[in-house]
Amino acid sequence: MRPTTTLLGCGIAAGVLVPVLLLIDGATRPGYSLWHNGASQLGTGERGWLQTANFVIGGLLLLAFAAGIRRVLPPGRAAVRAPFLLVAGGLAMVVAGIVPTDPALGYPPGRPEVVTTAGRVHGLAGLVLFAALAALPLVPARGPHAGSRGWMIYSRWSGALVIAFAVAAGVAFRLDVQGVVRPAPAGLLEHAALLVGFAWITVAAARLRRRNAVSEV
Repeated sequence: MRPTTTLLGCGIAAGVLVPVLLLIDGATRPGYSLWHNGASQLGTGERGWLQTANFVIGGLLLLAFAAGIRRVLPPGRAAVRAPFLLVAGGLAMVVAGIVPTDPALGYPPGRPEVVTTAGRVHGLAGLVLFAALAALPLVPARGPHAGSRGWMIYSRWSGALVIAFAVAAGVAFRLDVQGVVRPAPAGLLEHAALLVGFAWITVAAARLRRRNAVSEV
């Protein structure tokens, strides 16, 4: 298999691996609620090592995908912005995997809810990741290399939904912490933002990989 095709395939792998493993682990983790708890909390408590590995491997796959995109996109803004956003998101995922978040919203069970420096670093990495996931679909939605109208619409909606779900998750988390709404759907909204963002990455990688394969024939 040619190197560029392999690098583009890493985007498909990341787009499938990260959200699927998050959902499966969250649905089967004792004491964890997909409705209530954030995705990052799976990196703590029982089986926390699994999501640590998921974030780190997923981040490295995004870095490889960035290299693949840089090879196939024609010269222009998209060829610079898309790899930059993927590198930012990939590095943020690696940091989020290595530096765990703080206990919150009753998970892990029995652990006091505190705010630490590590938790703040993790939160900043998460912010960078969601910003990258929101901005990335908007890059190919402009310019002469945007593709079909359907792809442009899908990309714009993907970026908008990532922003909407991520912001709503943050609001739900604050309402829950303050006791206004309990249990608030912070976890569900955050997982939805990740699912939309990584679904777009999967589709984009598949499109580019297919286009590259045709050009190499």
